[in-house]
Amino acid sequence: MRDRYFVGLSAVLAISMLAPLAASGQPAPAGAAVGESYQTPWGDPDLQGTWTNTTTTPLQRPADLADREFLTTEEHAVRDQQVALSVDLDNRYPAGDGTPVSVGAYNNYWMERGTLGTRTSLIVDPPDGRLPPMTPEEEALQSRGKVSTFSSIRFDSVEDFNALDRCISRGMPGAMMPGFYNHNYQILQTPDHVVIFVEMVHDARIIPLDGRAHPPAAVRQWMGDSRARWEGETLVVESTNFNNKVNGRQELGHTQGGGTVFGGDENLRLIERFTRVSADTIDYEFTVVDPSVWVAPWTVSLPMTAIDGPLFEYACHEGNYAMTNILAGARAEEQTSR
Repeated sequence: MRDRYFVGLSAVLAISMLAPLAASGQPAPAGAAVGESYQTPWGDPDLQGTWTNTTTTPLQRPADLADREFLTTEEHAVRDQQVALSVDLDNRYPAGDGTPVSVGAYNNYWMERGTLGTRTSLIVDPPDGRLPPMTPEEEALQSRGKVSTFSSIRFDSVEDFNALDRCISRGMPGAMMPGFYNHNYQILQTPDHVVIFVEMVHDARIIPLDGRAHPPAAVRQWMGDSRARWEGETLVVESTNFNNKVNGRQELGHTQGGGTVFGGDENLRLIERFTRVSADTIDYEFTVVDPSVWVAPWTVSLPMTAIDGPLFEYACHEGNYAMTNILAGARAEEQTSR
């Protein structure tokens, strides 16, 4: 469930900056007839609106569907119910074998899972629907246990928590991936910029369309540096210049056979493609190229569906005592173990 607070300052700034042009180029309403032209007044394809990509389709293809790209209608009906039950946080017996889960953080009221798609995985390349292997260097980094939420057996400082725990960023491609809640996006356009405002952790991506070069390699950013261009009806966004601070590569999710990849390292190159295909759908794909993390590129297909806005501020750390209490608990435990 989205945190319903006041609209975030960054959203207000982004919208205010674009207001003179965006106001005259509102997106086609969700009920627009199929086949209607989706163009801005200046002639670009119109991607504007508020969208969600929430889904229970797993990132990686489950083992029992190893050679299957799509589910049949009958399989989908059965598996959709099974997955919905398995991710329901009010279900204390998700394994189905009578084993209860331990007490968790949220109940199901807070979740926005979506439904299962007919694809067996969000990954469409490699063809097996699975992430490629990590490089040996990345495997070694993962094994050190400081790259994932609560993965360290010690909590010496805030640096033992990843960037999402600290409400900084999920990085890329994590900011554009679903998993639990708040996977909603507002897109605004002018002739020379596109803004993608992310509800979760309130990242705002302001992307030039004017052909300018990326900044020097020494300039590194949490969300990378993005440049966009039109290829026919498709907006192609290429991002480079990432920092190496969002290094939780794969968080295990609640959906079958998958998880959420947060960010890459400084060698990441991300290519995204947005194509408006109907009044209420954007065909969204991204390809991850990061040779120091993954032995091969991989591509995800993740449709975005129109929703009624607006986005709301995600008040991530206000009133959050978890981090200080975890650190204080670790210090208290050290005292009793001496």
